[in-house]
Amino acid sequence: MQSNDARTLLSCAVPTAVAGVVAVAVGAAFAGGKGAIGAGFGTFVAMVVMASGLIVLERTAKHLPHLFQAMGMVLFMTEFLLVAVVLAVFQDTTMFNVKAFALALLAATLVWVGAQTRAHMKAKILYVEPEAEDERKPEGAKKSAPAGSTS
Repeated sequence: MQSNDARTLLSCAVPTAVAGVVAVAVGAAFAGGKGAIGAGFGTFVAMVVMASGLIVLERTAKHLPHLFQAMGMVLFMTEFLLVAVVLAVFQDTTMFNVKAFALALLAATLVWVGAQTRAHMKAKILYVEPEAEDERKPEGAKKSAPAGSTS
């Protein structure tokens, strides 16, 4: 994993973990121990799904850049379906409070997406490889005139 990829992952995971701690506290306050367990599990599911998606997408961008956009769409649908399956499996559970689980899952996902957006906007990743000054033009080459000039 490249350093900017690890930085993006870290800058998404930390705010999501903080939101998870808040969700656990709120879940415990409103639904007791089962609410805290549900909120913690919801945060955990969101972090695992979103982190694995980010890692897969970054590896795809590095090895198969021509599939990046298509992979992003496939990954989005896979994450959505995976979360839907988890919600369906645990909808009638008595191990934890399902409402706290669902709300924490939603909150953690929104925090992750917001943090990921911020991380990508703040990253200084070049999308064009700059050439060295001496590699651009051979010696003796004429300087090109700007478009539309008569010289």
